[in-house]
Amino acid sequence: MLEGILLGLSAALSVQNILMVVAGCLIGTFIGMLPGLGPMSIIAIMIPVAITLGDPTAALILLAGVYYGAIFGGSTSSILLNAPGVAGTVATSFDGYPMARKGQAGKALTIAAVASFAGGTIGAILLAIFAPALSSVALLFHSAEYFALMVVGLSAIAAFAGSGQVFKALLMTVLGLILATVGEGALFNMPRFTMGLMDLQSGISFITLAMAMFALPEAIYLVLDPKRSETGSSSGKIENLRFSRAEGRAMMPVIGRQSVQGFFIGVLPGAGATIASFLGYAVERNIASEEEQKEFGKGSVKGLAAPETANNAACTGSFVPLLTLGIPGSGTTAILLGALIALNVTPGPRLMIDEPDIFWAVIISMYIGNLVLLVLNLPLIPYIAKILTIPRTFLIPFILFFTLMGAYIGQNNSTELLMLVGLGVLATIFKFADYPLAPLLIGFILGTMLEDNFARSMQLYRGLDFIWERPMTLGLLILAAVLVLLPSFRAYRARLKARGVADGD
Repeated sequence: MLEGILLGLSAALSVQNILMVVAGCLIGTFIGMLPGLGPMSIIAIMIPVAITLGDPTAALILLAGVYYGAIFGGSTSSILLNAPGVAGTVATSFDGYPMARKGQAGKALTIAAVASFAGGTIGAILLAIFAPALSSVALLFHSAEYFALMVVGLSAIAAFAGSGQVFKALLMTVLGLILATVGEGALFNMPRFTMGLMDLQSGISFITLAMAMFALPEAIYLVLDPKRSETGSSSGKIENLRFSRAEGRAMMPVIGRQSVQGFFIGVLPGAGATIASFLGYAVERNIASEEEQKEFGKGSVKGLAAPETANNAACTGSFVPLLTLGIPGSGTTAILLGALIALNVTPGPRLMIDEPDIFWAVIISMYIGNLVLLVLNLPLIPYIAKILTIPRTFLIPFILFFTLMGAYIGQNNSTELLMLVGLGVLATIFKFADYPLAPLLIGFILGTMLEDNFARSMQLYRGLDFIWERPMTLGLLILAAVLVLLPSFRAYRARLKARGVADGD
């Protein structure tokens, strides 16, 4: 292992490969800032360029840099415009955008950059230490365990609901699950709820739904509410670029927990950065004190640091099944798998033995890449944050343009624009009625994976016996029950405490 690391270090530190890291990070970051152009689209575009390099190590380092650069850059549009074009940065907008609206856009971007760097760096270290051992652990997860993991993700909806909104959050989650059933089902290759439209046969696009839930209602709000501040900082000068020592101390344990949790979630094929970011946010909100919980959704430092750390750590973790098993953990790593095959590199258990220079060079380049991202982005934060100083008359068309462009590019289909407008109007109505929109998106994202794995488990075990026959599945379902009951228990304990204080008076 030590020889392999030294070999990979010499390969990663070559001039060509360092240039590939910098180029990949730059391309990924700036294109990732545009809503709708996620890492899948960027990597697909970059594969022909990577193949022409001829060197598999340089090509993989370039594509890996584009991948985590896009996740890093995707947080920018979530924080500044409330337009998360990448599923892994949806949770970032919950506290990042409210912070930006308070005139703290610079600080929000700084926190996101530091948390992303820490998550990616710790993830790269864990990848170097545990990659061989974790490949065997990932194989223990079958359809039953993935179904239970999706249930754990859905059970965290209470973390995305404000006080007294748990029932509303549950309704929105069910609506998200219903939208996820549009298109071909897991059990039968028959279209469902498509109303005869061929464009709906493959289901509703995530990009379209994400833009409709967050970006479009924000643009409508800016038009309908004249009292809403025109910008996050009307003076044109971006202040509060740094966070305080107290905020830094509050972030440290969050970054530590979510780096480890996000990495291990990323190791599981099919889980990825989206589930890691949602679970990271939910865990931190559930374990926070009652006073801190009130800040979540209103610009909490912990609420911003948690998903940013978790999604970057998960991106690094997703390379474990890709490199050691040849199993893609997400749509993006599936494209990377195709790139590996095109470069005549066979991922799997033998890769670390047969081609250690490629294996270890990619891992070491991840740490270098995270350092590059931090060095490149911190000086640019004052200029990036100036987006919020754009007057409303220019900002609204800007948001609408990128929203429509993102939805159209995702499917190259004009029907997506009609769906975007319809869902956007519906989301605005929900927002006026004070219904949380995040649970709907969680239900939609997890719904398809939940149905697929449940159907597969039912077929393999001829019913619900898989719950009892697989201890790991039962354990995850018990964890989900705890996550559901914990907020109710806290509320009950708070009522008892309040009653005791009243009786004492």
